[in-house]
Amino acid sequence: MAGTGPRAMTYSVKEAYLTLQGEGAQTGRAAVFLRFSGCNLWSGREADRASAVCQFCDTDFVGTDGPGGGKFESADALAAHVGGIWQAQTSGGVAATGGTPYVICTGGEPLLQLDERAIDALHAAGFEVGVETNGTLEAPDKLDWICVSPKADAALKQRSGNELKLVYPQKLAQPESFTGLDFDHFFLQPMDSDRTAENIAAAAAYCMKYPQWRLSLQTHKLIGLP
Repeated sequence: MAGTGPRAMTYSVKEAYLTLQGEGAQTGRAAVFLRFSGCNLWSGREADRASAVCQFCDTDFVGTDGPGGGKFESADALAAHVGGIWQAQTSGGVAATGGTPYVICTGGEPLLQLDERAIDALHAAGFEVGVETNGTLEAPDKLDWICVSPKADAALKQRSGNELKLVYPQKLAQPESFTGLDFDHFFLQPMDSDRTAENIAAAAAYCMKYPQWRLSLQTHKLIGLP
């Protein structure tokens, strides 16, 4: 009977581009950044920042008008778009590059849209699939890499993964609240603000005192990559 299967999703993407991962355990790895539109912790509009759960985000995730952005009517169309970006800006596929193509699904909050259909399609296109999430939604199965970045005052539902990357400092999200969770890597990432130098020093001091944690810097910003 027609129409009884799961409804196909239209994926809204703010931007998609090839760069180097600048943060965490995968720093320096070439990847397509696939930035989905929308977030569940902030509208993305400055007028709403003061009342948002996450008030320090520095990313534009509103709309679909960024480089490589758009609306994709199927998981296959989304995967083909990501594959085209990889092919156009590297020397080709796995055999040509000597490495596995990698896509990082980010946002906003990517798990509002990223589903198993999209993950399967990206795998079929030859990609390892990573996600950077605020952890308020449980991640679907089959992801190759899960990075959770908890936000103060937001209930954490994804409590395991490959890396936990905590923006520091957050008064209501202290590192000691997360040390017992099931992650392979624990990173402190200094908050980018008008006190960035002070935040870097504080995060470095914390990591030296509590070596479970490692310092993550936004190296892509330091070297001028998007």
